[in-house]
Amino acid sequence: MSVRIFSRSVICSLAAGLALAACGGGDDAATVRIDGALDRPASLGSAALGERPAITQNVAFTSGSGTQQRSYVGADLWSLLSDMGIQTTPGARNDQLNRYVLATGADGYRTVFALGELSPTLGNKGSMLAYLEKNGDGTTTAIGSEDGPFRVTAPGDVRGGRYVSQLVRLDVRPSGSTAAGTGGGVSPSFTVAGAVATPMAFDLAALQALPASTVTVGNSAYTGVSLWNLLNTQVGLKTDASTKNPLLSMYAVATGSDGYKAMVSVGEIHPSFGNRDALVAYAVDGALLDRNGMARLVVPGDARASRHVSNLVAIEVFAAPAAP
Repeated sequence: MSVRIFSRSVICSLAAGLALAACGGGDDAATVRIDGALDRPASLGSAALGERPAITQNVAFTSGSGTQQRSYVGADLWSLLSDMGIQTTPGARNDQLNRYVLATGADGYRTVFALGELSPTLGNKGSMLAYLEKNGDGTTTAIGSEDGPFRVTAPGDVRGGRYVSQLVRLDVRPSGSTAAGTGGGVSPSFTVAGAVATPMAFDLAALQALPASTVTVGNSAYTGVSLWNLLNTQVGLKTDASTKNPLLSMYAVATGSDGYKAMVSVGEIHPSFGNRDALVAYAVDGALLDRNGMARLVVPGDARASRHVSNLVAIEVFAAPAAP
């Protein structure tokens, strides 16, 4: 993936003669609704989006018809949501990490991005709300009717399931987690519950009996169980068969003994999509975690360790409900 920032005047120069709404011409009737836990929700058309700093993004992903290579122009999703005022719970530490954005297409298709996944200081996904597409000959046009007029991107994903076409809504929501902390301190076990086939509890022996993985974060080597393996293979994700790509609208919330919460989307850790090696670790550099509890959620690749949840007491799995 590559990203370039353009001014609106440059975009309009590239698109001269195309009567694009973002450049002050054409039909700006189409809008995308941005709603939910925001101070300033709004419906934005291409003209309003074109007033924001624009970036171009070159992406590649696979689809049912093979490898796709696209070049989009649009607004950075994290900046857009932040400027609209993401609401958080007063007193809750890093509460943005307990929230997600649901992207919905005109046909009801929906996918989830964790806010921690999008944050430039954490997952730095770089998703954008695209409204123009650059062609192979260098010209720029509105996104075609099959995918546009608006589309959310998921740069770095292996497959294109989270590139929501014909985007009509973005909704910021709290996770809905109800798991409570235990007052802090070392936790000897944790539970996995929610939208899973078999809710289970895991202590150290149960985790060590599962296939082990190792990931490196900074100078530390963590050993544990792949979060994807734990959810998909060990407890089983309960999906709605009537929903297309149902796993992509699911997410997991990890809670520590002190009540601290952080979320990952299932699409983020799915090997065919985000392919992030999140881990439920029980050892670091060959030794047990000790003061970090029996188990710790580790999210390698994040710029900071804010989504590393120590003294794990619960993982809850949710399927995001459809937008109203």
